Amino acid sequence: MASLWRAATGSTGPKPDDPSASIEFWTSPERTGWLTKQGEYIKTWRRRWFVLKQGHLFWFKESHVTRSSKSRGIIPVRTCLTVKGAEDVLNKQFAFELSTNRETMYFIADSEKEKEEWINSIGRSIVQHSRSVTDAEVVDY
Repeated sequence: MASLWRAATGSTGPKPDDPSASIEFWTSPERTGWLTKQGEYIKTWRRRWFVLKQGHLFWFKESHVTRSSKSRGIIPVRTCLTVKGAEDVLNKQFAFELSTNRETMYFIADSEKEKEEWINSIGRSIVQHSRSVTDAEVVDY
């Protein structure tokens, strides 16, 4: 996982052999926006700019993303099992969670509409990038 790579090496970008290293996240993303993300080790909440592109969810400190921007982390959505609302879990409005078989990550959107749009966008990406589904079988999430 990218966060594990980041923690082990101190790198803020993708691993050199990671296929996400070739993704042009700065151009024509599927979805972008501000979300508040809970830290992986220190459970503080930080506002980050998220970019969803080609089955990878990147996050940055700033919203101005260019070719030279360094992501603070990357989640390959093919590793994700579920994405769903989490207001009840966190007792916070507009919260949602993204789960892999190793961890559950929590996010807070700025509105109910944005929360639903992120859940739908990430859900579609999970379906599109799972190895068990071909492009012809993808339906609206």
